[in-house]
Amino acid sequence: MNWNKRLLDTPVIGDITQKIASAKANREAHSISDHFTQFLQPCVAINQILKEEAFKIRHNVYCEELAFEDVRDNGQEVDEFDQQSIFSLIKHKPSGTFTSCVRLVTSSGPDELLPIEKYCMSSITNKDLSPELFDRDEIAEISRLAVKSDFRRRKADKYKGSSTGVISEVSYSETELRCFPFIAVGLYMTAATMCINTGIRHVYVMMEPRLARSMKFIGINFQQLGDPIDYHGIRAPYYISPEIFMKNLSPGYKSLFSTIEKDIGSQLSQFKLV
Repeated sequence: MNWNKRLLDTPVIGDITQKIASAKANREAHSISDHFTQFLQPCVAINQILKEEAFKIRHNVYCEELAFEDVRDNGQEVDEFDQQSIFSLIKHKPSGTFTSCVRLVTSSGPDELLPIEKYCMSSITNKDLSPELFDRDEIAEISRLAVKSDFRRRKADKYKGSSTGVISEVSYSETELRCFPFIAVGLYMTAATMCINTGIRHVYVMMEPRLARSMKFIGINFQQLGDPIDYHGIRAPYYISPEIFMKNLSPGYKSLFSTIEKDIGSQLSQFKLV
């Protein structure tokens, strides 16, 4: 166990350390939200062309890089749940490159299971929040979050960073670099906006516990529903609702969320007309 981890796990000291980290992230968010729209554009996939951009990013990450899925001849990773999903991406404005994607899997009835229901239901031990207890049109799952390797920092780079959301310094300006680590956060905020705008009340996600801990620093408090399992890596089932999301989001990140919500909200109105 490293020194920082021991600090976080120490009573009192751990609480103080987490508060300091949270306060620092909150201050950064005020600044980041000012620059986010200058370099990054959240997009709802309102047509097939944009959906295919998401499928290409997923193929790059899940098939070519991580080898969780087989490589496809057409360079697009798709599965059975895409037909019941809403997709969003984040574009790097200066280059016109799509950096990342996420989908919100919905259900219109008992024949449309969420991925967590089909593959990971046994991992949910908190039965009070089991998706089977709620109306089908009010549940959804955030899944297939992927950030292209070009916008992440690799292990060989000089600076430390996680495999998602921390980017390479080679090709981008200093101001852009301050925004890019928030790509993953932006994807979750985009997904939250899609939930709020489509009447979803109960949201599930299979994620790495360390990512869930990182989200707590900014006030996105996913509730763990069971122990981690091996599902595309070590992941655990989590739950969140729009009410919980908005209640706990730190002030600085509310500013960033407001920016994303306004943008995505206007696009969703077009999506509903398509």
